[in-house]
Amino acid sequence: MPRFGPIKRKNLIYYLKRLGFEGPYSGAKHQLMIRGDVTVRLPNPHESDIAEDLLSRILKQAQISRREWENI
Repeated sequence: MPRFGPIKRKNLIYYLKRLGFEGPYSGAKHQLMIRGDVTVRLPNPHESDIAEDLLSRILKQAQISRREWENI
């Protein structure tokens, strides 16, 4: 069960896959993950963690609630 806070990119990808997303696929500037008609752009933080505010924006884009995220 991931907590809502800074997370490593590889862990974000792992949890998105557990939520039904496929990918990551190459995009123009960022990699993408897809679930149905929902597409999420993945940041490339260059060896640092993805901050809480960026995680919040990614989850909003993925249409995942904070409660759903914390109950994976």
